[in-house]
Amino acid sequence: MHPTHDLAQVEVRRSRRRARTVTAWREGERTIVAIPARFTRAQEHEWVRRMLVRLAAQERRRKPSDGELADRAAELSARYLGGRAVPTSVTWSTNQERRWGSCTPSDGTIRISDRVRGMPRWVLDYVLLHELTHLLHAGHGPEFWAELDRYPRTARARGFLEGYTYAGERPTGGAARDEHDDPHEHDDPHDEVELAVDDAQTAH
Repeated sequence: MHPTHDLAQVEVRRSRRRARTVTAWREGERTIVAIPARFTRAQEHEWVRRMLVRLAAQERRRKPSDGELADRAAELSARYLGGRAVPTSVTWSTNQERRWGSCTPSDGTIRISDRVRGMPRWVLDYVLLHELTHLLHAGHGPEFWAELDRYPRTARARGFLEGYTYAGERPTGGAARDEHDDPHEHDDPHDEVELAVDDAQTAH
C-alpha cells in the first residue's frame, strides 16, 4: 500500500529544456515536481506519485526521533570531542525562537530547534556539535572554536544556516516563474530528489 498525499499541495512544472530527469522538492507547504514538457498526463500522474514517495522516504531518513538524535550526539562526541561531551538529554524543541539549539551546561541538557529537523545531515551534525562543545566551553572563545573546527563542515554548515536565515527574512515578491523554466535554482535550501526518466521501468 502506498502512503496517501495531498495532491492539492503539489505543483507540477513542465519544462521544454528538461528531457531526461524529474525533480521534486518542498517550497513551504507545497511540493514542486519538475517534469519534461513532453510527458503525457498519465506519465505526469505516475511520476508525481513516484516522486512524492521518494521525497517522503528521504525526509523520514533526515528527521530522527529524540532517541536517534541522542544516539547521533553520542557518535559525534566520540568522533570529534574524544567522548568528553556527555549530555544528560538531547531533544527536539519547538520554542528555540531564533536559535538553532541551546545547551544548559549545569544540567547537561541539549535542545535542538525543530527548524533543523529535515535539514541535511551535515547541518544537523554541526548544530549538535556546537551544543555539545558548549558542555566543554560555555562561551564562544578561541578554545570553543578550536574544538568545533575539528568538524570539517563547520564553515559550510554555518554558511548554510546564515543563508537559510537570510532567505526567511528577505521580502517576497518579484516576477512569477515561467511554467517552462527549468527550476534547478530554487529558494528551498533542503535537498531535492531527482530521478532519471530512463529509470521509469526500474524505479519504484
